[in-house]
Amino acid sequence: MAADETSIKVSTAARDRLAQLAAEHGTTIRNLVEDLAQGTPTQAEYAERAELARAELASALGSAPSPKAEAKAKALLERLGGAARNPQAAA
Repeated sequence: MAADETSIKVSTAARDRLAQLAAEHGTTIRNLVEDLAQGTPTQAEYAERAELARAELASALGSAPSPKAEAKAKALLERLGGAARNPQAAA
């Protein structure tokens, strides 16, 4: 194993599922996990993006959205995200 590599332990079931997902995506478990780790924002990164979005809105609209408007937008995005993951839930 190279100096910049490590291993992780998962259940056999998780390993088998990762192998199936990797095969379906034409990649390896290693690449699947690395893509997940690199492509999934942390909570701090989400917070930073939210702050940048607030600043852009404030610049474009002259004021930042109210907490109530943010909550409504967040709820809508969560519903839309849930619908994308579970199309029958939106029906």
